[in-house]
Amino acid sequence: MLRLLLLLSAAIALSGADEQMITTNSELDISSCPITYFGQKYERVYVNFTSENVVICFNGYYDPQNKGDCLVGPKVVRVQFYIFYRDLYTEKLFRQDLPSISNSLECDLEFFTSSVDFWIANFGSQAALLVAIGSEGTVLTDVLVDGNKVNTVNVTNAAGIFKFADLSSCRHSGVLLRPGEVSSDPETCFSLNCSQTAVLQTSTCGPLERCQGNGICSSDSLLGSFCTVTGPAVIDFHGQKNSVKDRCSYSLLRIPSVPDFQVLANFQERHRKDVSFLDSVTLRLNGSGVHIYLKQGGKVLLDDSALTLNSSVQTVHGVKLSKDQTGVTAKVSLSNFKASVFFDGSTAQIHLEGPAGQSLQGLCGNSSRSLSKERVSEDSSTSCEMQYMDSNDTMINCTKMTERCNLLKEAPFSSCDIDPEPYISACIDTLCSYSDLDHLRCQFLEAYARACSLKRDTTLEDWRSKADCSPPGAFCQDRTCSDHEFCGEKTAGGETRCFCRAIFASKYRKINSLGDPPVCSENSASLSLVGCLLEDKGIDYSVLQLKEPTCRGQIDKQTHMVTFSFNSANLCGTEITNNNSQVIYKNIIMSQNLSSGGITRQDQVYIDFSCIHTQPDIQTVGFKIKSSSVVQVISSGPWRYSLAMKAYTDPGRTQAVYSNTEVRLNQKIWVELDTDGLDEKLVAVVTDSCWATDQASPTGGRKYYLIKNGCPSSEHQMVRVEGNGEGTSNYFSFNMFQFTGSSADLYLHCKLQLCDKQENSCVKNCDGARKRRFARSNYEAAAFISMAWTT
Repeated sequence: MLRLLLLLSAAIALSGADEQMITTNSELDISSCPITYFGQKYERVYVNFTSENVVICFNGYYDPQNKGDCLVGPKVVRVQFYIFYRDLYTEKLFRQDLPSISNSLECDLEFFTSSVDFWIANFGSQAALLVAIGSEGTVLTDVLVDGNKVNTVNVTNAAGIFKFADLSSCRHSGVLLRPGEVSSDPETCFSLNCSQTAVLQTSTCGPLERCQGNGICSSDSLLGSFCTVTGPAVIDFHGQKNSVKDRCSYSLLRIPSVPDFQVLANFQERHRKDVSFLDSVTLRLNGSGVHIYLKQGGKVLLDDSALTLNSSVQTVHGVKLSKDQTGVTAKVSLSNFKASVFFDGSTAQIHLEGPAGQSLQGLCGNSSRSLSKERVSEDSSTSCEMQYMDSNDTMINCTKMTERCNLLKEAPFSSCDIDPEPYISACIDTLCSYSDLDHLRCQFLEAYARACSLKRDTTLEDWRSKADCSPPGAFCQDRTCSDHEFCGEKTAGGETRCFCRAIFASKYRKINSLGDPPVCSENSASLSLVGCLLEDKGIDYSVLQLKEPTCRGQIDKQTHMVTFSFNSANLCGTEITNNNSQVIYKNIIMSQNLSSGGITRQDQVYIDFSCIHTQPDIQTVGFKIKSSSVVQVISSGPWRYSLAMKAYTDPGRTQAVYSNTEVRLNQKIWVELDTDGLDEKLVAVVTDSCWATDQASPTGGRKYYLIKNGCPSSEHQMVRVEGNGEGTSNYFSFNMFQFTGSSADLYLHCKLQLCDKQENSCVKNCDGARKRRFARSNYEAAAFISMAWTT
């Protein structure tokens, strides 16, 4: 066994390996190295220790009575398991003995025991087996497919320690095809072709063709075909499947000869961000510019207007609409075509009748066409193509779900001559990545059964009782959810409600929030909570209130957002506090006191609800003689308001100072400080201090105070302060001056504060005794003044 050991050590050194010791029956995750075993891809492997054998299976623990995909080897007591990732040594070893393997090696699974070793190599769509022994004797390994022995690998020490087997094949409805093999049925014109790399290709008559029973497709008669869209899957008129991974709108059906009609589908996420579902169907009538929207819950819109439908046919713009307990049906006659579109909130099926040989476009016409080419950009958001990844749901039993989906191979489904494989594939892909919720366990079976009834105009007998599915009925019928919600089950098979879509909810769950930040405006504030997030927490919005019990949340019937608000006329118990830099308005959203006897059976809710006035920073207005005059509005704080400062030459403050205004020394100037956006009932503006400098900086150069602590400075006897602390504006006056020995530039700076009128007396009590200052009052030199805001 020297060659094998040398190879193993090289692989470990170069590639690294995942190692696990197995001594009991074990289920192993091989999703990092999936194996396509005779055409079936597996991401789990099961190791059994029986009284006579060690068995490695891919579709569940070994049972001789079941149809297992397994390798059956000699009895051992333990297995050392590795996953090795691609290395050239292993690839060369397999290739030199199996020339039929043409794909590149991606990884391999290796099971080491005391007597025999099994290597199962992943070559993409192909797979291969190596069996090795290291002692004298003979080892037989049976290769089983669906419980049937398809090969026995015989290894003897005398003949060599290695033996290889090709595990590549194609599988279709229980039929096994080796690479290069072709199978066809002349009665149905359906053929299978297994490529040299074990990729299955199918072909049949076109969407508007009929098989004549001799392998020839006819296109000389009027015939029908259908397309099914369910979950993320589109099964086109040819029976080919495609899957939508994003949350965009796509064209399902376009008929070039009938350009005025198109069917579109919109896909959205539900509980997971990385799995999308058919969410709505749109009939676009280009000739009249009309859109008919078929939505979840049986809701139908004509453009923006809701339609009331029942089992009686209602004709709208040539489209015959009706609704029953199973869903909504729209029928339209177009030139020499007839189209019927059915939608039950989860599945859409298009039945088309018309002359054969016509070209059909859209995903239903050809699902293998690139998704991007069928994306409808004008009906999709700019971020719809973004891909998301969610953590794996460890509660999903993929084996059980696969068994569920494989019911389509059994009676009574087997009596239908529609190929079940695309429906089975769509079912497995979805249920192995998304929890068994919201009617999914029956959705794909329902879609297949209805497709059979469309084709044969008959109903499959008693399939619901065998599959344990409820009687027919549109899922979430007559329940309307908003755009950021979808309708789902509270419990399996139970009541339904509107849930938040995963991408929408993620921004709130990331910060453990139930809604958006408060909206704070001039004299009111509001906070909106997301209705579906409240329901996720089991919170009934109707029992919530602000501190004042009469202030309850109002729900928007369209968005299901719950909004709480207060304003200056009704503060709803809002507490107002003040510190050195902020005025804070605080309330709380809380549960009503519904307790009885000192107990309660509801979670208590306390959500802080606050808005803040930020005190204005020091703002600067500068007087510069003989220059232009500028006034700039300043905004500050989460409560938006503005602060302006402007100079005038008259006490009525009607004659503003401009760049061409001539100002003399000792001339009286009035300066107004005014705000906009504050509620005068609650807040007052106090001018705390104003000072002049001979430089633009409020702290640079020489400084001369006009106002200190809200009162005229003792340094300037001619300063008068009016209305300070009485409202949201005030003004003061002073006589123009300049710094001695300096240029004619003068800058005036003022500091203001906001005062809570409900808790404080904001009016300053100023002493009338002030000191005089020396002023050059008779100096008559001409001068100009300029004003500008700085920050």
